[in-house]
Amino acid sequence: MDLSQIETNLQNPDFQYRLKAISALQDYPADVAVPLLNRHVQDPEFLVRTFVARELGKQKTSESFAALLQIMKFDNTPNVRAEASNSLSLFGQISASHLVQTFLRDDHWLVRRSILAALVEMDCPEEVLEVCMLGLESDDAAVQEASIDGLGWLANSRQSEAALSQLLNLKNAEYEYIRVRVAYALKHFNTPEAKQALAQLRQDADHRVVGAAMENLIS
Repeated sequence: MDLSQIETNLQNPDFQYRLKAISALQDYPADVAVPLLNRHVQDPEFLVRTFVARELGKQKTSESFAALLQIMKFDNTPNVRAEASNSLSLFGQISASHLVQTFLRDDHWLVRRSILAALVEMDCPEEVLEVCMLGLESDDAAVQEASIDGLGWLANSRQSEAALSQLLNLKNAEYEYIRVRVAYALKHFNTPEAKQALAQLRQDADHRVVGAAMENLIS
């Protein structure tokens, strides 16, 4: 799509035209694409804003980085904030502290799970441990489960000892869905403490916990 057509489509009241125009900007350099994308960070249609956040992640400039930070902070739609978090992670380690701060500030489960997944993908064990600890304090079951899974991912990292310690504290959690995720996470650790905890969970009163703890015995 040529630039004049993109600019025309971006003004079209039908958001489908705006979506196509935003997508077409991936074929243009940052000095052309980013100013046009920035004009639509407050587009009335959340799908357009989602596409804007996605495309900004493909343009590695200070302007696109700043725009993504603003979207993460001020957009009123969780899907858009989550997409902006994913895009920010594409900038690498420089984005890690910003993602942790957003996790602390934004308690929506979709945003938090996106950030946790992004930090795992970025191989940032310290930041993963930090957000997992924060996530465990959440009232949202999906965030709690993702945080426990994140602790399991840390098994082969330099934060493995801290992660295992936290999982061992959780093996007696009140809620069965927590103990189920703990059972899965513990399987990543090859230590006597982890094996002992799994043996305990195989005797759990809830059959779902027992099933999760037994799974690795069946091969």
